[in-house]
Amino acid sequence: MPRPRRGLDPRLTDAVVAVGLFVVLVLSFGATPGAAQRPADVWAWALALLLTAPYAVHRRYPWGALAVVLAALLAFSLLHYAAFPGVSVFVLLFGLALHGGRRDSLVALAASVAAFVVALAAQPAGVVTPSDVVSTLLATAVAWLAGDNLRQRRLRWTAMEERTRLLEREREDRARAAVAAERLRIARELHDIVAHSMSVVAVQAGVGRHVIDTDVAAAGQALAVIETTSRDALVDLRRMLGVLRRGDEVAATRPMPGLTDIPGLVAETRAAGLGVTLESSGTVADVPAGVNLAAYRVVQESLTNVIKHGGAVAHVRISCGENGVEVEVTDGGRPEEHLGPPQSGGSGHGLLGMRERVELYGGQFEAGPRPGGGYRVRARLPYAGGSS
Repeated sequence: MPRPRRGLDPRLTDAVVAVGLFVVLVLSFGATPGAAQRPADVWAWALALLLTAPYAVHRRYPWGALAVVLAALLAFSLLHYAAFPGVSVFVLLFGLALHGGRRDSLVALAASVAAFVVALAAQPAGVVTPSDVVSTLLATAVAWLAGDNLRQRRLRWTAMEERTRLLEREREDRARAAVAAERLRIARELHDIVAHSMSVVAVQAGVGRHVIDTDVAAAGQALAVIETTSRDALVDLRRMLGVLRRGDEVAATRPMPGLTDIPGLVAETRAAGLGVTLESSGTVADVPAGVNLAAYRVVQESLTNVIKHGGAVAHVRISCGENGVEVEVTDGGRPEEHLGPPQSGGSGHGLLGMRERVELYGGQFEAGPRPGGGYRVRARLPYAGGSS
């Protein structure tokens, strides 16, 4: 983030301007006074100081500075000193319009005009002409307009900078939200890919270890399931890593799984030792790709939970209607204990991931123990109305 530029101290700037105004006014004392005017003396120098010094504090004490300057202006005019000191009033009015509010600066403008009218009227006859009055009032108006216009430009610029900061902050917030959403999506995909495969591998490894001494054929079958499942998991991981490297789905080495892959998933789960029944109705061809993948992941994760925590048989029911897909996976529980996935020591990430997937598409998700034992997972995914 760029460091803000440091400008001059406003107090120093105002002091320098006040000194400059004093020098300009003192130099004007050298002009030849008119017949009815007084030459500069010590009181003229004192009034010159009162006419210019208040500019140095006009930001902190605007009304005090204006009162002192206008009073000195009237005294200067009533004493008929030569060299009319209007410049210092113009500069002060410019500063008040620039650094104050519009209403206050308008009051200062009116007070300055009134003071100028009185000061010009107090001049001796023949000193002030009508053109002097007009030029003085025009200069007063120009000084106020210049200060007010510059103040408005600064306010607009400040508002634009603030808007830019807000837009940048919103952009950063959206970027962080997008990164968080992408991390969540990646976590869900990794969980769905790895959890199911590792559960199958763990079950088959346990089976093989128990029967390797007594049933070599069964041990070999368990090792074959481990080999196939591990290879499929590696392929899925390579596909996902390819997507992450290239940033789009074209990088996938094979299509994303869907409802048409459920029979293969069921067969793989049966090979792992879990009895699975499959009941399907409706047409899968019209299911949108996102809903298709979400439904597959719900079935996959549910079967993984049954393998780790459930009974010996799982029942999968898939219904594809005109408006959405309904998926239900149930099991009868273990004979000795009916423990659902969240109560048996798991992290609960699977259920959370399934719920997030379903709700992402505007669906409904239910998961919990069945009254007669076992566990049930049900998801309803509409074809429209959710995020994609």
